[in-house]
Amino acid sequence: MLVQPGVHYYPGWLSREGQEALVTELETALEIAPWFQPTMPRWGTPFSVRMTNLGPLGWVSDKSGYRYQALHPDTGNPWPQLPESIRDLWRDVADYPHPPEACLVNYYGGKAKMGLHQDRDEADFDAPVVSLSLGDDALFRIGTLERDGPTTSLKLKSGDVLVFGGPARLAFHGIDRIYPGYSTLLREGGRINMTLRRVTYPAA
Repeated sequence: MLVQPGVHYYPGWLSREGQEALVTELETALEIAPWFQPTMPRWGTPFSVRMTNLGPLGWVSDKSGYRYQALHPDTGNPWPQLPESIRDLWRDVADYPHPPEACLVNYYGGKAKMGLHQDRDEADFDAPVVSLSLGDDALFRIGTLERDGPTTSLKLKSGDVLVFGGPARLAFHGIDRIYPGYSTLLREGGRINMTLRRVTYPAA
């Protein structure tokens, strides 16, 4: 479903069986790259979400700023590999010839949210952002290239996929709220969001 130019919504893309298999893979990955608590640049204010990453590069945020790096900020170890099912998702919906380099994994508790922001720490804006929801429902909002521009809201459910690229690649977007108890997928409740990104320009 086309939400707005550049924004495609695929409800129920991943089956319950596929979701459960992916959660099992994530639990294994978390033994290597446990959740860490990102903080805002300069001020050090903690985010309301916890994070980890999969793939060659991972997105982190601390007092030094936003950036991608190859090592977990707490353990110093490389990030776990991307699951094949996530690679398949990118191939199916991204419409981009090169593989993703980072999968940011955010965990939202019942009161967590994410303010409107742009994904602009990547070098290659030709590649879209591909997002997969797991667990509780969430109210997602996406707008324009202006922070105060008009926005569209979607209630994302477990297994839903959202892709934004082209004219919406730098659109402001965020999570306004989580709906606790809407899913039994995660033992601890809450929501996991997996966001696939291409970071660098492909080699010529």
